Amino acid sequence: MTFLLVSGKSTKSQIVAISDAASLYCAMMILGMLLISSVKENYSTDVAVMKGNHFLNRPCDEIYVVGEGETLHTISDKCGDPYIVERNPHIHDPDDVFPGLVIKIIPRNGS
Repeated sequence: MTFLLVSGKSTKSQIVAISDAASLYCAMMILGMLLISSVKENYSTDVAVMKGNHFLNRPCDEIYVVGEGETLHTISDKCGDPYIVERNPHIHDPDDVFPGLVIKIIPRNGS
């Protein structure tokens, strides 16, 4: 940006042009910062801390994926659903539960 001086003084139109350019620059900087902060904010909420295949604050969804070391008994205790075997006819042997098995549960507290 160049400043034109006419006999040592700026003209009114030059001052208006400079202030318009400064306002535009400030508006662009604010818009850029808002965009960057919204992208950063959205990214941090999408990448939630996970435990196995479950969010820590929602361990007992209706569709549950069995994690490593879990049994139907531990899942039943954790979720408060004593009828897991009855709700899942594809489980033929309650002792044969493996990581990755998808089961249906009715979580306590309706959550």
